[in-house]
Amino acid sequence: MIAKKVIVRGRVQGVGFRYFTKQLADKLGVTGVVWNASDGSVRIEAQADETVMTDFVNGVKVSPSPYGRVDSVESEIIPVDESRRVFKAI
Repeated sequence: MIAKKVIVRGRVQGVGFRYFTKQLADKLGVTGVVWNASDGSVRIEAQADETVMTDFVNGVKVSPSPYGRVDSVESEIIPVDESRRVFKAI
């Protein structure tokens, strides 16, 4: 199990990006949380098996909307939180 904090920058607010991220997480079995940050980015804290996490991070590198745009994705490893059982969009 691995956990990551992911910061997605670009035109990612107001284009369904959090909803898309939740759908992708549910499909892959990723747990964690996604939210809009005040600086216009989307922040994600997620955890899954290492191969699943790679697929998840690669999946959020593309905007699900023709109105959105992903300019950059940064990620770093964070401690695993065993209490996370689902993926939430807040």
